[in-house]
Amino acid sequence: MTRVLAAGVALTVLVTALLARWLGDGALVPAAVFGFIATGIQAVAHRLALVGLDQPRMVFPKGWLYGMGLRLAGVVLVAVAVVAKRSVFPPLPTAFGFLGVLVPLLFLELRATR
Repeated sequence: MTRVLAAGVALTVLVTALLARWLGDGALVPAAVFGFIATGIQAVAHRLALVGLDQPRMVFPKGWLYGMGLRLAGVVLVAVAVVAKRSVFPPLPTAFGFLGVLVPLLFLELRATR
């Protein structure tokens, strides 16, 4: 779990810095906020996936399904934030901040559950 959190924080800082350099200072807040949201979602999803590894066959897919539901809720949250407060959460840095952290963490989870 700490590995996921450490990687998530590092990725959030990296993605936020890259987006701020590319899109300007207006990308700092949305990239950082949604990078940390992605880190939190992935930490919970990772925990749910690991719980079922030593259980009977049907527990692992259930935990994996809950994790995917959390990730989908994050995508919906990105859309809601962009629509509700577009001046604070412009679409490009918000989406890249979320996905730029979540996708690499998802690959880290795949390596951990093998």
